[in-house]
Amino acid sequence: MARSLSSYGRPGARLKQSPTVLILCEDSKSSQTYLREAALHYRAYAKIELADTRWTDPVGIVREAISRNRRFDAIYCAIDRDTHHNFDEAVALAAGFGVNLIVSYPCYEFWLILHFKRTRRPHSSVGSKSAADRATDELREQDGMGGYAKGDCKGLFEKLYSRLPVARANADWALEQAETAGSLDPSTRIHNLISLFETLGNESLA
Repeated sequence: MARSLSSYGRPGARLKQSPTVLILCEDSKSSQTYLREAALHYRAYAKIELADTRWTDPVGIVREAISRNRRFDAIYCAIDRDTHHNFDEAVALAAGFGVNLIVSYPCYEFWLILHFKRTRRPHSSVGSKSAADRATDELREQDGMGGYAKGDCKGLFEKLYSRLPVARANADWALEQAETAGSLDPSTRIHNLISLFETLGNESLA
């Protein structure tokens, strides 16, 4: 449970609130930029620390999350399934230490695709292109997304905001279908973070 403002000083004191939720992203460019903008939009940023990490593999990210665990009420790691060889190890490690995994199969770009259509078409690697590369190619085929690039994603949350209700509904549907089928590829849980930001923002205004 997030701490209340009263725990930081006497009633009525205007003290800076310490973050209560840590979010580590595998991708320090596209997904982290998007999530920062989402947290700001919902006025939840004061309760969230979106931190950079030098790790690009799931186990490294989860281990870093564990090392920071005592300083936060909750920790989330946003990672892609993609082709990481140590993915299953990361899942087991996170479960043992109470770290919440926000996994996108095959990658974060599938969440962006769901802003435009309801789909569970899987992406497989072909030649030199990974499943994540092919999902990104599909994203670029959507209206207004032809110039999408991981290193240039500022303003993307607001750009797609009008489509967010559709994306959340599609993500719920995709996850339900994935769990029923017994295969999580493709699916995403990014919408769970959006719901968390919305909740934390409402608490800040209460």
